[in-house]
Amino acid sequence: MNSKVELQNLSIAYKDQGKGKPIVLIHGFMGSHAYWDKVIPKLAEDFRVIAIDLPGHGDSTSIKEEHSIEDYADTLKDLLDQLNINQVTLFGHSLGGYITLAFAERYSNYLNGFSLIHSTAYPDSEEAKKGRMATAEKVKNEGVKNAVDGLIPKLFSPKNIQKNNSEIDIAKQIGYKTSVDGTVKALISMKNRPDRNHVLNDTALPVLLLAGKDDQIIPPEKTFSVQKENIKTSTLNNAGHMSMYESPEELINEMKDYLISF
Repeated sequence: MNSKVELQNLSIAYKDQGKGKPIVLIHGFMGSHAYWDKVIPKLAEDFRVIAIDLPGHGDSTSIKEEHSIEDYADTLKDLLDQLNINQVTLFGHSLGGYITLAFAERYSNYLNGFSLIHSTAYPDSEEAKKGRMATAEKVKNEGVKNAVDGLIPKLFSPKNIQKNNSEIDIAKQIGYKTSVDGTVKALISMKNRPDRNHVLNDTALPVLLLAGKDDQIIPPEKTFSVQKENIKTSTLNNAGHMSMYESPEELINEMKDYLISF
């Protein structure tokens, strides 16, 4: 079921499907809850799955003021409060992983566990920060289409470009719905995010770190930054940065195995 909730000055869209222990799926930059369309039905067989549209993405309204990764985490907390959910497991893809770490830092009492999917606890390099700002200026001047067209193919493994041609087009269509405001605010928030390896080091919660073997955006070594007994790591051999499209069955199996482990 697709729904919306009003949170202060934001209207947040989300999909809510299934019954059981709640899990929340947080998409990546210029994505939406639709990124998880191949994943949600299988997970909803055993869990209540909530997949949100981040502010300025999908059908959620844009942010007008300055925004940070921590603000996204606060918005997620407000959504959970509106839905009367006080215990949840988070799965964050890319940008969604940065938000997941901020949420774990601020609101660990809400969590049963959390997972980073093609994401990292490291901050941006200086080169990456410059790239974020250059993209933000380009989007302000040209709109989102060229940015989406340039980004999406790079998210897939080079080996999967032909095989996933239709999925690449679907991801582009999702990206075109991202507002200019939402895109620019997301870029700035990613640029300014701090190192959060301490969250992985300090947490006693069960954690799942998933990486794509052929990820050109965040290579596995950037995802697997902390090794601990409560942290499970897994490399998806047939994926780049978009396993929900490239190898959804493998991704679902890893997520389910993690969820039934605690």
